Amino acid sequence: MSAEVDLSKLPNKPLWFEPDQTRRRLEDTVRADVVIIGAGYTGLWTAYYLLKSCPSLRVVLLEKEEVGFGASGRNGGWASAIFPVSLSRVAQMYSHADALKLQAAMNDTVDEIGRVLALESVEADYAKQGFLSLARSAPQLARARATVEASTRFGLPDQWQVLDSAEASSKIGAQDITGALYTEHCALIHPGKLVRGLARLVEQMGATIHEHSNVRDMAKGLVNTDHGSVRTDVIVRATEAFTSQQTGHSRFVVPLYSMVLATEPLSSDVLRKLNLEHRIAFNDMRHLRVYGQVTAEGRLVFGGRGAPYHWGSKVSDEVDLAGKIHGKIHDTLIEFFPDLADARITHRWGGALGVSRDWCPTVSMDPKNRIAWAGNYVGDGVATSNLAGRILRNLILEQHDEVNELPIVNHRSPDWEREPLRWIGINGGLAAASLSDAEERFTKRPSRTAMLLEKLTGAH
Repeated sequence: MSAEVDLSKLPNKPLWFEPDQTRRRLEDTVRADVVIIGAGYTGLWTAYYLLKSCPSLRVVLLEKEEVGFGASGRNGGWASAIFPVSLSRVAQMYSHADALKLQAAMNDTVDEIGRVLALESVEADYAKQGFLSLARSAPQLARARATVEASTRFGLPDQWQVLDSAEASSKIGAQDITGALYTEHCALIHPGKLVRGLARLVEQMGATIHEHSNVRDMAKGLVNTDHGSVRTDVIVRATEAFTSQQTGHSRFVVPLYSMVLATEPLSSDVLRKLNLEHRIAFNDMRHLRVYGQVTAEGRLVFGGRGAPYHWGSKVSDEVDLAGKIHGKIHDTLIEFFPDLADARITHRWGGALGVSRDWCPTVSMDPKNRIAWAGNYVGDGVATSNLAGRILRNLILEQHDEVNELPIVNHRSPDWEREPLRWIGINGGLAAASLSDAEERFTKRPSRTAMLLEKLTGAH
């Protein structure tokens, strides 16, 4: 942990969390046309699009904790067109045309979120100014250039552009910048405002949300909670990483943790000095991912991966706070911006994100049992969940739409390995990603470890 800053006394409290209205738990038997398990982005976007298309539907959402408790209230606030699997990999699994359609849909989804928020007067600090991935070493700059070249060859010459050192530094005043990779297809949002705003919106449209309503079991047409039941025509499972905690789904998805810090609001002088007077999302091109944004009120939110996977896909409050990882993230923040060494850290938190065995998200429906599900977003779910909500609406209402043909629809990922292979493989992969970054710092060349890791994971 950073020697200058003691983060151990900060509680696990996402910056985005604010007390919201109290919603009663389900305590009786009710009837619904659609019951959605999980009141995060996937569940709420699905409810929104269902009710927008068919206002008379009886839609019930069941949330084990509170609205936005999971990744929807703990993420870094990027609504980006990033897809966790490379387009070349999507083309291998499906086709080149499918990969192009998927990227076009992801690009449009970033704009769709803005359109809906404006249409419905939901204030979520939405700002579409793009995403800058800084190159801070020769290997990282080589990856930036290779990304643009590969995208151009693939048929997307305008998806990315390379900036030189001066151009990149003028946008983000981080240390050691040699260039950057930029795309316009990313917006920043306030995750808490978005999830709470969507919840209030769907309630105004007629949906009912029950909080503190743990789902005990489900079968065709019936969902049982600890204190009540819902008889329904359609069930939607929108539980992302928490799907791993459900009976029969322990190998469907694994929960990996992302850890985040937030500073106090920074002065306009500091923001100006660091070229942070904007809402551009940013990171650098290391292998073990970090990410940042400046909020509408001027706080720097900075997070990253690296927390170990816990045996048996354990998810708990204790896992949410990994002090050693938070310390490393703070060290990286200061590595980016030495002038912020004395900036006060006011919030730290962590949360689980869902990862499938082939890193590919899915939006699926079992037409026989009328059970649908979506998730496995690998940390890129702020935007993808909106696309998933529209597709789920189409599948449930049997509406034809071009997005129904995207490769994520009814995609079936292989199961994760049983323990201990799962624990060994995932933590070995995290260690390899960290080693790859150290290797590049030492050799000044692209990491051979990273190349091997990409082949083993099949994500690229």
